Amino acid sequence: MLDIYDFYDKMERNNIMLSFKGDITSELLTSILQIMESKLDNLQEEPKIKKKVYNVLVECLQNLYHHMDDMMMDTNDRVRSAIFMIGKVDGQYNIITGNYIKADGVTPLKSRLDEINKLSKEELKDYYKAVLNNGEMSVKGGGGLGMIDIARKTGQKLNYNFMNVDDKYSFFSLNIKIAQ
Repeated sequence: MLDIYDFYDKMERNNIMLSFKGDITSELLTSILQIMESKLDNLQEEPKIKKKVYNVLVECLQNLYHHMDDMMMDTNDRVRSAIFMIGKVDGQYNIITGNYIKADGVTPLKSRLDEINKLSKEELKDYYKAVLNNGEMSVKGGGGLGMIDIARKTGQKLNYNFMNVDDKYSFFSLNIKIAQ
């Protein structure tokens, strides 16, 4: 049996501020954002860092909410599950998200993320404006600006991974670092 204190201790040592696994709803997003805003206030984080962490967090959570695919289980049960964690280690915030995506969505998403990772800060700014101005919407209803915005705001490359679950689904994870 899991000793809850050991679990708590591991989370403390790894500086996990908040973690969640389950169905992502709009009500949950609102709650997570309120909790994190309060935690950032309690840490007395400087306004510039607080704003950057909060804005990146909004983008990450919106990506989870809008782009997570239902996974059909062998029992014909739908699983709409995702994972989210935020922690602070050595003065750097880490936001980790993970969700199921359909296998046929891996290649286009990987191409898009790789394209974003190739761009300089100035090129990201231009790319953001170009995507914003072309007015195209994705199948899920977004313009595709979220990942570009995350890369712009953090100044970091997008650290992602795809793990094959089966022939129909993969698990997409994203690890965003926000330096102070």
